[in-house]
Amino acid sequence: MAVVRLEVTKREPYAGGRSFGAAGSYEKVAGRLHLAVDPLHAANAMITGLDHAARDASGLVHFSTAFRLLQPVDPALGNRNLLFFVVNRGRQAVPFNRPPAEPDPTETLDPGDGFLMRHGWTVSWCGWQWDVIDDPVLIGLDAPEAVGPDGSALGGEIVVMFQPSVHHADQELSHWPQYPAPGHQFHRHRPNPAADVNDPHAVLTVREWAGGPRTVIARDQWQFARDEGGRAVPDPAYLRLHGGFLPGLIYELRYRTSRSPVVGAGFLAMRDCVSFLRHGDGASGNPAAGRIAHTFGFGVSQCGRFLRDYLAFGCNLDESGRPAFDGLLPHVAGARRGEFNHWQAQPSVQHVLGMGHLPPFASAPVPDFPTGLFDRQRALGGLPKVVSTNSSSEYWRIEASLTHTDLAGLRDVPVDPDERLYLFAGTQHGPGAPPLGTGTPYGAAGANSFNTVDYSPLLRSALVHLERWVVVGVTPPPHAVPKLGNGTAITRATALHALGSIPGMAVLHASHAPQLPRFNPGPDSATGHVRVPGDGETGPVYPGYVSALDADGNEVAGWRLPDLTVPLGTHTGWNPRAPHTGGVGQLLDMIGSTVPFPRTEAQRTATRDPRPSIASRYASREEYLRRVDRAITRAIASGWILGEDRGLVTSLADTRWQAFAAGEVATA
Repeated sequence: MAVVRLEVTKREPYAGGRSFGAAGSYEKVAGRLHLAVDPLHAANAMITGLDHAARDASGLVHFSTAFRLLQPVDPALGNRNLLFFVVNRGRQAVPFNRPPAEPDPTETLDPGDGFLMRHGWTVSWCGWQWDVIDDPVLIGLDAPEAVGPDGSALGGEIVVMFQPSVHHADQELSHWPQYPAPGHQFHRHRPNPAADVNDPHAVLTVREWAGGPRTVIARDQWQFARDEGGRAVPDPAYLRLHGGFLPGLIYELRYRTSRSPVVGAGFLAMRDCVSFLRHGDGASGNPAAGRIAHTFGFGVSQCGRFLRDYLAFGCNLDESGRPAFDGLLPHVAGARRGEFNHWQAQPSVQHVLGMGHLPPFASAPVPDFPTGLFDRQRALGGLPKVVSTNSSSEYWRIEASLTHTDLAGLRDVPVDPDERLYLFAGTQHGPGAPPLGTGTPYGAAGANSFNTVDYSPLLRSALVHLERWVVVGVTPPPHAVPKLGNGTAITRATALHALGSIPGMAVLHASHAPQLPRFNPGPDSATGHVRVPGDGETGPVYPGYVSALDADGNEVAGWRLPDLTVPLGTHTGWNPRAPHTGGVGQLLDMIGSTVPFPRTEAQRTATRDPRPSIASRYASREEYLRRVDRAITRAIASGWILGEDRGLVTSLADTRWQAFAAGEVATA
């Protein structure tokens, strides 16, 4: 087994010994997994650069990762299911429990309402991302380094791209945070240092929008340096521009880096951690020995893309030929994958064109691309059941429609029989919540109020459907996505035109909406060497579709919460950047909009709002909640919401009533 040792550093009662219903109390185990893998083994052959890492006398490559585990104290009270949570940028949290975790990580692992614990799940985490900074509350991977025959570093060319929201003098050469703001250490990542701070071949360009032409900034106008009180201090991990970086512009730096970590070792860390917990005995130090019958993986955003790539590379069989996962739930991954397994890969990168932006996008082959995302794993064996969920945001920003249309955008295509696809209608990348606001502590700011729809009840239902599919063979509900065949899929421009009449609602510039161009990654991409295209090196864009809209501007496709079926406003998966952050009319990535209906008919008339007022729709809060209750009943029957979450969804709806309508309807 690839796990050679689990170094336990802490074992203690979880949540102060709190009891979680029938599952009783839980314990928390923390430590470090030490692994040794054979780079020549067929199960590891897909990992780029692993054969260039240092080996021991037995020919094995060693690395280690942080580890966390939550499990019932009494094994008999667990459900024998393991949920592995792919940590997003190293941040610990307990998924599916409400309320959602705080944005900054802690070691507390707040149990919230204890949803997973009440159901008896064992939950585990380990690091997979090499560039997570060293910090006690973050979970990262100590990845092996690829080196030359003489032990020298194997550097290579990379691209770092960023779009500031505030004026600043220097930029760390990493891909997070997306909206730079001081004081948020936990959102930093290890930079990719330049091999030579005087590199004459490095190129810095700037453009006004993602599809716009690049302008080269003269080499004497910038340095590999950090800014200290207006003075440039040479530093290979920073970029400094004379006059600073301007809000809203997109900067792109091409340069040669000095490092080459084996990024794909993250796939092996996850696979072998799960395999160890599932198959390892007590003598091997497995704290979950004999407890696990079925295994599931869950990843959000970057981590959902990581799971899609894991399947594309066919990583789910360990060195003993055993499947690690029985079921996977990649969430808000869209149609993309990522930089998780090639030379100089940057796991945190999102929008630099690379391997993660290439087909296959759909799980099954499509007429114009003969390979499906699942083909390699299916051929090897061990293909898990997959439930893929996306917010509306992924249809606007990362081409989620390509998971179920052909590449020409002409027809719907079949989905692999072992996958289900669901859109969470009217939602943004992460769960929303009142009150209405237009900014975050991290520097993001929108032209509209942020989306308030909390889709967590839908996500919990998706997990339970996946569990039942794997454990007892109950087929989940049918796909629920926008379709060309029934007219529920429309272009972004059509949707934006329909919403343009809502007073006070800022809309995207259709010509500046995110698009994915076709491109050639170069002749050596099969061996993990990727050429990032520049101006004139990309082809036509792939067509992208979003959900059609009802008369209120709300989406009609997908799983719909009462926010949309008994609405108090219009909810979108997109939001333009606030004017003061630059890039007017461009997308504020991952953020949606909520524009409440006018409260009274008088307000509607005064603003010429085409949407009926709240007062004209609902005579009182009581009537509104009665209609919400009927909508919840229908959603439970459709499988969108769990029966146990009726009270939660009712409470969420009532919170929105208080935010959007309280005190106005009775006097309308």
